[in-house]
Amino acid sequence: MNTPKISIITPSFNQVDFLERTLLSVLEQDYPNIEYIVIDGGSTDGSVEMIKKYESRLAYWISEKDRGQAHAINKGLERATGDWVAWQNSDDTYYPGTFSQLAAVAQSNRSAQLIIANMNLVDQHDQLLREMKYVKPSYKSLLAEGMVLTNQAAFWRRSLHQEIGLLSETFDCSFDYEWFLRLLAHTDQSHHVNAAWGALRLHENTK
Repeated sequence: MNTPKISIITPSFNQVDFLERTLLSVLEQDYPNIEYIVIDGGSTDGSVEMIKKYESRLAYWISEKDRGQAHAINKGLERATGDWVAWQNSDDTYYPGTFSQLAAVAQSNRSAQLIIANMNLVDQHDQLLREMKYVKPSYKSLLAEGMVLTNQAAFWRRSLHQEIGLLSETFDCSFDYEWFLRLLAHTDQSHHVNAAWGALRLHENTK
């Protein structure tokens, strides 16, 4: 199977209770060509020590004060060199086999610029709360219905953010929505996989 490089960025700030699960959900994928970048915003809760535990398996990491989540992701995107790129928050996870499935789908859908899958909502103990099933995303569906995709199970070709620009730091909670709107206004070459690739964790500090 073709193994394109997959770059994952994790923005991190004071979520040590969940961070290790996020890190391992990337590092334990059965896939040989991963570039993992962790951008920490100057955590003081033990997150830095957790990152150091796995630093030999990271392509890059840093811990320094930043301007927020979107800025942290942008710092990672600027360093990413993969064919496919995504970000996974420091309290969310990928499911096993996701990257291999992505590579197979990309190989059989060579025109695809954005590939998404389904996502689950889980609690702080990883117990399933709700399944979130999507369809092929488009600019019109995103504009009319809101977030019909989530970063927890979305990957795009790196050339896309080079063409449309990085995430806007103007928005605190909706920067992902605004960015995916720009992405889908730029390309209609999207593809949906009817499988759960990631989990969004709901807990008392979920953004």
